[in-house]
Amino acid sequence: MKRLFACLLLLLFLLSGCADKMQPPGATEPTRPAVPTSDPYVGMTAAEFYSNYSPATSYEDAQYRSQHGFLSGSLEVPGQEFTRASYQPADQGIYIRNTEARYTDDGNTYIVTDAWGNEVMRIYKGGAYITLEEVAAYMYAFGGDEELPANYTTKKSGKPSESIWGQYMRLNHSWYKNNPEKYPYEPELPGNGQGFRYYEMDIGTTGTETPGYKPRPYNNGSSIVRGAARLVYTKQDLNGNGTYEPHEIFVFYTHNHYNDFTEYLNYYGGWGETFGNITGGGVFDSKTQCNPTPYPQVIYASFPIQ
Repeated sequence: MKRLFACLLLLLFLLSGCADKMQPPGATEPTRPAVPTSDPYVGMTAAEFYSNYSPATSYEDAQYRSQHGFLSGSLEVPGQEFTRASYQPADQGIYIRNTEARYTDDGNTYIVTDAWGNEVMRIYKGGAYITLEEVAAYMYAFGGDEELPANYTTKKSGKPSESIWGQYMRLNHSWYKNNPEKYPYEPELPGNGQGFRYYEMDIGTTGTETPGYKPRPYNNGSSIVRGAARLVYTKQDLNGNGTYEPHEIFVFYTHNHYNDFTEYLNYYGGWGETFGNITGGGVFDSKTQCNPTPYPQVIYASFPIQ
Protein backbone atom coordinates (compact mmCIF):
# COMPACT_ATOMS: atom_id res chain seq x y z
CA MET A 1 0.00 0.00 0.00
CA LYS A 2 2.81 2.39 0.90
CA ARG A 3 4.54 1.59 -2.39
CA LEU A 4 1.32 2.39 -4.34
CA PHE A 5 0.91 5.69 -2.47
CA ALA A 6 4.52 6.66 -3.26
CA CYS A 7 4.00 5.86 -6.94
CA LEU A 8 0.89 8.06 -7.03
CA LEU A 9 2.80 10.97 -5.47
CA LEU A 10 5.59 10.57 -8.03
CA LEU A 11 3.07 10.53 -10.89
CA LEU A 12 1.39 13.71 -9.63
CA PHE A 13 4.77 15.45 -9.36
CA LEU A 14 5.72 14.54 -12.91
CA LEU A 15 2.36 15.67 -14.29
CA SER A 16 2.56 19.03 -12.50
CA GLY A 17 6.05 19.65 -13.90
CA CYS A 18 4.86 19.00 -17.44
CA ALA A 19 1.64 21.01 -17.22
CA ASP A 20 2.96 23.94 -19.24
CA LYS A 21 4.24 21.66 -21.98
CA MET A 22 0.85 19.96 -22.26
CA GLN A 23 -1.08 23.20 -22.97
CA PRO A 24 -1.98 23.74 -26.62
CA PRO A 25 -0.20 26.52 -28.57
CA GLY A 26 -1.75 29.93 -28.04
CA ALA A 27 -3.63 28.80 -24.93
CA THR A 28 -2.11 31.55 -22.78
CA GLU A 29 -1.29 35.19 -23.33
CA PRO A 30 2.44 35.76 -24.00
CA THR A 31 4.35 37.18 -21.06
CA ARG A 32 4.92 40.91 -21.56
CA PRO A 33 7.41 43.25 -19.90
CA ALA A 34 6.28 44.97 -16.72
CA VAL A 35 4.49 48.29 -17.16
CA PRO A 36 6.66 51.16 -15.87
CA THR A 37 5.12 53.04 -12.95
CA SER A 38 7.57 55.96 -13.13
CA ASP A 39 9.45 57.72 -15.89
CA PRO A 40 12.54 55.59 -16.71
CA TYR A 41 13.95 58.16 -19.16
CA VAL A 42 14.56 61.11 -16.84
CA GLY A 43 18.04 62.52 -17.52
CA MET A 44 18.66 60.15 -20.44
CA THR A 45 20.18 61.61 -23.61
CA ALA A 46 19.04 60.65 -27.09
CA ALA A 47 22.40 59.00 -27.72
CA GLU A 48 21.97 56.84 -24.63
CA PHE A 49 18.36 55.99 -25.46
CA TYR A 50 19.02 54.89 -29.05
CA SER A 51 22.31 53.09 -28.33
CA ASN A 52 20.46 49.97 -27.17
CA TYR A 53 17.04 50.55 -28.68
CA SER A 54 13.90 48.46 -28.54
CA PRO A 55 10.28 49.52 -29.27
CA ALA A 56 7.89 50.59 -26.52
CA THR A 57 6.46 47.76 -24.43
CA SER A 58 3.26 49.40 -23.16
CA TYR A 59 1.01 52.43 -23.48
CA GLU A 60 2.59 53.91 -20.34
CA ASP A 61 6.07 53.36 -21.74
CA ALA A 62 5.09 55.16 -24.96
CA GLN A 63 3.81 58.16 -22.97
CA TYR A 64 7.06 58.51 -21.06
CA ARG A 65 9.06 58.27 -24.29
CA SER A 66 7.01 60.96 -26.04
CA GLN A 67 7.63 63.39 -23.19
CA HIS A 68 11.35 63.22 -24.04
CA GLY A 69 11.06 63.09 -27.83
CA PHE A 70 11.86 59.38 -28.06
CA LEU A 71 10.30 56.97 -30.57
CA SER A 72 7.95 54.16 -29.62
CA GLY A 73 8.17 52.19 -32.87
CA SER A 74 10.76 50.96 -35.34
CA LEU A 75 13.80 53.10 -36.19
CA GLU A 76 13.86 51.92 -39.81
CA VAL A 77 13.14 54.72 -42.27
CA PRO A 78 10.95 53.17 -45.00
CA GLY A 79 11.61 53.16 -48.71
CA GLN A 80 9.25 54.86 -51.13
CA GLU A 81 7.44 51.67 -52.18
CA PHE A 82 5.20 49.72 -49.82
CA THR A 83 5.50 45.97 -49.35
CA ARG A 84 2.46 43.72 -49.71
CA ALA A 85 2.04 40.66 -47.50
CA SER A 86 2.69 37.34 -49.21
CA TYR A 87 -0.89 36.34 -48.40
CA GLN A 88 -3.78 38.78 -48.81
CA PRO A 89 -7.34 37.50 -48.47
CA ALA A 90 -9.51 38.10 -51.54
CA ASP A 91 -12.81 36.96 -52.97
CA GLN A 92 -12.93 36.49 -56.74
CA GLY A 93 -10.00 38.87 -57.13
CA ILE A 94 -11.40 41.57 -54.81
CA TYR A 95 -9.28 42.34 -51.76
CA ILE A 96 -10.81 41.97 -48.31
CA ARG A 97 -10.39 44.72 -45.73
CA ASN A 98 -10.17 43.62 -42.12
CA THR A 99 -12.99 45.10 -40.02
CA GLU A 100 -11.80 43.65 -36.71
CA ALA A 101 -10.48 46.40 -34.43
CA ARG A 102 -8.57 44.89 -31.52
CA TYR A 103 -8.01 47.41 -28.73
CA THR A 104 -6.82 46.97 -25.18
CA ASP A 105 -5.76 49.30 -22.31
CA ASP A 106 -9.07 51.19 -22.40
CA GLY A 107 -8.69 51.81 -26.12
CA ASN A 108 -5.15 53.20 -25.88
CA THR A 109 -3.42 50.20 -27.45
CA TYR A 110 -4.17 48.85 -30.92
CA ILE A 111 -3.19 45.30 -31.85
CA VAL A 112 -2.04 44.93 -35.46
CA THR A 113 -2.42 41.43 -36.87
CA ASP A 114 -1.41 39.61 -40.02
CA ALA A 115 -3.89 38.19 -42.54
CA TRP A 116 -4.38 35.08 -40.36
CA GLY A 117 -5.34 37.15 -37.31
CA ASN A 118 -2.04 36.64 -35.47
CA GLU A 119 -0.63 39.57 -33.52
CA VAL A 120 2.33 41.26 -35.23
CA MET A 121 2.80 44.44 -33.22
CA ARG A 122 1.09 46.92 -30.90
CA ILE A 123 0.55 50.62 -31.57
CA TYR A 124 0.14 52.99 -28.63
CA LYS A 125 -1.94 56.16 -28.68
CA GLY A 126 0.32 59.16 -28.14
CA GLY A 127 3.41 57.23 -29.22
CA ALA A 128 5.83 58.31 -31.96
CA TYR A 129 6.20 56.37 -35.23
CA ILE A 130 7.90 56.73 -38.62
CA THR A 131 7.37 53.54 -40.64
CA LEU A 132 4.56 53.31 -43.18
CA GLU A 133 3.04 50.23 -41.55
CA GLU A 134 3.04 51.80 -38.09
CA VAL A 135 1.74 55.22 -39.13
CA ALA A 136 -0.99 53.68 -41.32
CA ALA A 137 -2.12 51.47 -38.42
CA TYR A 138 -1.98 54.44 -36.04
CA MET A 139 -4.21 56.57 -38.25
CA TYR A 140 -6.63 53.71 -38.82
CA ALA A 141 -6.89 53.13 -35.08
CA PHE A 142 -6.65 56.65 -33.67
CA GLY A 143 -7.05 59.02 -36.62
CA GLY A 144 -10.38 60.46 -35.51
CA ASP A 145 -10.49 63.98 -34.05
CA GLU A 146 -7.21 64.78 -35.83
CA GLU A 147 -5.18 62.49 -33.55
CA LEU A 148 -1.53 62.17 -34.69
CA PRO A 149 1.61 60.29 -33.65
CA ALA A 150 3.50 62.48 -31.18
CA ASN A 151 6.38 63.23 -33.57
CA TYR A 152 4.11 64.74 -36.24
CA THR A 153 3.52 68.48 -36.53
CA THR A 154 0.51 70.28 -38.00
CA LYS A 155 2.80 72.36 -40.23
CA LYS A 156 4.35 71.95 -43.67
CA SER A 157 7.69 73.31 -42.53
CA GLY A 158 9.98 73.00 -39.55
CA LYS A 159 13.59 72.54 -38.48
CA PRO A 160 14.54 69.20 -36.97
CA SER A 161 17.37 70.87 -35.04
CA GLU A 162 14.77 72.95 -33.17
CA SER A 163 12.53 69.99 -32.31
CA ILE A 164 12.91 67.40 -29.54
CA TRP A 165 12.30 64.79 -32.26
CA GLY A 166 15.36 65.68 -34.35
CA GLN A 167 15.72 63.30 -37.31
CA TYR A 168 12.41 61.63 -36.40
CA MET A 169 10.36 64.81 -36.77
CA ARG A 170 7.60 64.50 -39.40
CA LEU A 171 5.57 67.29 -41.03
CA ASN A 172 2.27 68.14 -42.64
CA HIS A 173 -1.10 67.38 -41.19
CA SER A 174 -3.58 69.41 -43.21
CA TRP A 175 -6.79 69.13 -45.17
CA TYR A 176 -6.50 67.22 -48.44
CA LYS A 177 -9.22 68.55 -50.76
CA ASN A 178 -9.10 65.76 -53.41
CA ASN A 179 -10.21 68.01 -56.26
CA PRO A 180 -10.20 66.04 -59.55
CA GLU A 181 -11.78 69.01 -61.36
CA LYS A 182 -8.80 71.23 -60.57
CA TYR A 183 -6.27 68.38 -60.67
CA PRO A 184 -7.66 65.86 -63.19
CA TYR A 185 -4.75 63.48 -62.64
CA GLU A 186 -5.99 62.80 -59.10
CA PRO A 187 -8.29 59.78 -58.73
CA GLU A 188 -11.47 60.41 -56.76
CA LEU A 189 -11.42 58.99 -53.24
CA PRO A 190 -14.42 57.34 -51.53
CA GLY A 191 -16.88 59.76 -49.97
CA ASN A 192 -15.59 62.77 -51.90
CA GLY A 193 -18.37 65.37 -51.82
CA GLN A 194 -20.40 63.25 -49.38
CA GLY A 195 -19.29 64.70 -46.07
CA PHE A 196 -15.87 63.11 -45.80
CA ARG A 197 -12.93 65.33 -44.86
CA TYR A 198 -9.55 63.88 -45.81
CA TYR A 199 -6.24 64.85 -44.24
CA GLU A 200 -2.69 64.36 -45.48
CA MET A 201 0.58 63.75 -43.68
CA ASP A 202 4.15 63.05 -44.76
CA ILE A 203 5.73 59.62 -44.80
CA GLY A 204 9.47 60.19 -44.52
CA THR A 205 11.39 57.87 -46.85
CA THR A 206 14.99 56.99 -47.61
CA GLY A 207 14.61 58.90 -50.90
CA THR A 208 12.10 59.75 -53.63
CA GLU A 209 12.15 58.63 -57.24
CA THR A 210 9.45 60.95 -58.58
CA PRO A 211 9.72 63.73 -61.20
CA GLY A 212 10.42 67.10 -59.63
CA TYR A 213 11.48 65.73 -56.23
CA LYS A 214 14.98 65.51 -54.83
CA PRO A 215 16.05 61.89 -54.26
CA ARG A 216 17.49 62.64 -50.82
CA PRO A 217 16.42 61.16 -47.48
CA TYR A 218 13.50 62.91 -45.83
CA ASN A 219 15.18 64.12 -42.63
CA ASN A 220 18.95 64.23 -42.04
CA GLY A 221 18.64 65.80 -38.60
CA SER A 222 19.18 69.38 -39.73
CA SER A 223 16.81 69.82 -42.69
CA ILE A 224 13.84 68.13 -44.33
CA VAL A 225 13.29 67.26 -48.00
CA ARG A 226 9.61 66.34 -47.99
CA GLY A 227 9.55 64.09 -51.04
CA ALA A 228 6.40 62.74 -52.68
CA ALA A 229 5.17 60.16 -50.15
CA ARG A 230 1.99 60.96 -48.21
CA LEU A 231 -0.61 59.23 -46.13
CA VAL A 232 -4.14 60.46 -46.89
CA TYR A 233 -6.86 59.45 -44.46
CA THR A 234 -10.29 60.13 -43.03
CA LYS A 235 -12.00 58.80 -39.92
CA GLN A 236 -15.30 60.44 -39.09
CA ASP A 237 -18.44 59.52 -37.22
CA LEU A 238 -20.74 60.73 -40.00
CA ASN A 239 -23.93 59.24 -38.57
CA GLY A 240 -23.19 60.49 -35.05
CA ASN A 241 -23.74 57.15 -33.31
CA GLY A 242 -20.54 57.39 -31.27
CA THR A 243 -18.62 54.70 -33.16
CA TYR A 244 -16.60 54.53 -36.35
CA GLU A 245 -18.14 52.19 -38.90
CA PRO A 246 -15.84 50.55 -41.50
CA HIS A 247 -17.28 52.76 -44.26
CA GLU A 248 -16.32 55.83 -42.20
CA ILE A 249 -12.60 54.94 -42.10
CA PHE A 250 -10.19 55.14 -45.04
CA VAL A 251 -6.39 55.24 -45.06
CA PHE A 252 -4.49 55.57 -48.34
CA TYR A 253 -0.83 55.76 -49.26
CA THR A 254 0.38 57.76 -52.25
CA HIS A 255 4.05 57.31 -53.09
CA ASN A 256 3.97 59.73 -56.05
CA HIS A 257 2.22 62.86 -54.76
CA TYR A 258 -1.46 62.09 -55.37
CA ASN A 259 -1.07 60.52 -58.81
CA ASP A 260 -1.70 56.99 -57.49
CA PHE A 261 -3.18 55.64 -54.26
CA THR A 262 -3.23 52.31 -52.43
CA GLU A 263 -5.63 51.53 -49.59
CA TYR A 264 -4.48 50.23 -46.22
CA LEU A 265 -6.57 47.14 -45.44
CA ASN A 266 -6.05 47.08 -41.67
CA TYR A 267 -3.52 44.30 -41.29
CA TYR A 268 0.26 44.08 -41.53
CA GLY A 269 1.30 44.24 -45.19
CA GLY A 270 -2.33 44.64 -46.17
CA TRP A 271 -2.28 46.97 -49.15
CA GLY A 272 -5.02 47.01 -51.75
CA GLU A 273 -5.00 47.45 -55.49
CA THR A 274 -3.18 50.57 -56.66
CA PHE A 275 -5.33 53.00 -58.65
CA GLY A 276 -4.84 56.39 -60.24
CA ASN A 277 -3.13 58.30 -63.00
CA ILE A 278 0.18 56.51 -63.60
CA THR A 279 -1.56 53.18 -63.09
CA GLY A 280 -3.95 54.15 -65.88
CA GLY A 281 -1.13 55.11 -68.25
CA GLY A 282 -1.24 58.87 -67.66
CA VAL A 283 1.66 61.33 -67.48
CA PHE A 284 2.83 62.48 -64.06
CA ASP A 285 0.96 65.60 -62.86
CA SER A 286 -0.43 66.20 -66.37
CA LYS A 287 -3.83 67.90 -66.58
CA THR A 288 -4.26 66.88 -70.22
CA GLN A 289 -2.49 63.54 -70.56
CA CYS A 290 -4.07 61.89 -67.56
CA ASN A 291 -6.12 58.76 -67.07
CA PRO A 292 -6.89 58.14 -63.39
CA THR A 293 -8.44 54.73 -62.76
CA PRO A 294 -11.31 54.58 -60.23
CA TYR A 295 -11.18 53.43 -56.63
CA PRO A 296 -11.31 49.62 -56.56
CA GLN A 297 -14.03 48.48 -54.17
CA VAL A 298 -13.06 46.14 -51.34
CA ILE A 299 -14.99 43.57 -49.33
CA TYR A 300 -15.40 44.15 -45.60
CA ALA A 301 -14.94 41.13 -43.32
CA SER A 302 -13.53 40.34 -39.89
CA PHE A 303 -10.21 38.46 -39.74
CA PRO A 304 -9.29 35.70 -39.62
CA ILE A 305 -11.35 34.63 -42.62
CA GLN A 306 -13.06 31.30 -41.95
